[in-house]
Amino acid sequence: MTDDYARSDGEWLRIDWADLVGMEEVESDLGSTPVNYVELGEGPAILMVHGLGGSWRNWLENIPYLARSHRVIALDLPGFGTSPLPEKQITIRSYGDFLVAFADRLDLGPDTALVGHSMGGFISTEAAIARPERFSSLVLVAAAGITYARMTSSQKDMAQVIVKAMMPLASSSLERNFGRSRLRAAQFAGVFAHPTRISREMLWELGSYAVDAPGLIQAAYALAGYDTRDRLPEITIPTLLIWGSKDLLVPVPAAFAYRRKIPRAELSLLDDTGHMIQMERPARFNDDVEEFVDRHRREAGD
Repeated sequence: MTDDYARSDGEWLRIDWADLVGMEEVESDLGSTPVNYVELGEGPAILMVHGLGGSWRNWLENIPYLARSHRVIALDLPGFGTSPLPEKQITIRSYGDFLVAFADRLDLGPDTALVGHSMGGFISTEAAIARPERFSSLVLVAAAGITYARMTSSQKDMAQVIVKAMMPLASSSLERNFGRSRLRAAQFAGVFAHPTRISREMLWELGSYAVDAPGLIQAAYALAGYDTRDRLPEITIPTLLIWGSKDLLVPVPAAFAYRRKIPRAELSLLDDTGHMIQMERPARFNDDVEEFVDRHRREAGD
């Protein structure tokens, strides 16, 4: 079998993304928040939610493919990408409320599929628990939450100090290292199984919107130690778990824990893949998401 790692169809490079960007004011538990997002395609909706330090650009390899037969929306969470910090303090619960309010604001129907990566997956579980009738299916991509549920307050405080100290260093080193392939790969070694095989263009899109995100520290603090394990059985919609076998940030045992706790969960485990599954194995990721979402939408209509 031919290795499809980081194999791209290049469609995202041929799109003028500036024409697809929108901004909406969303009222939620985070206050009144301007939200940046992109939208492409027509049909049943798919709403895509990035992780910590991410932006809607984390889905560049996936939006064009899924938009062939779906209305695909990918947003910058408040405090990330080009969405400003919200009025109120970031929490996972308030992010979940915001996600529902955003879907309502864009008039996304209850047949909307919700796809969340890492922290975005954790937020998506919060939305699915709070409003089980709001979405038709859930895709959790290397979802955070279970892995960091046991962090104590002192551990969270220490992590916050470390993140604050590293942000200026990360910002300057990204610029300094980007022209040198070995240093560039080392900077992304924790999130990709094979960073040297990820295109320079994709690494730039990932890194340039991560290091200076104003919501990074608040969101990281909110994520750590927030425990929803007892509430996960309340997720009643069909759920697909997509994980990389070499994920160092949210290791595979978390996937099996989610599968045990969510009643209607299926697992797709991709070999030789790290944390950024949608970029590392875009073809298989896209196929898995499309097949799962469409299958359960058809079953719901029968």
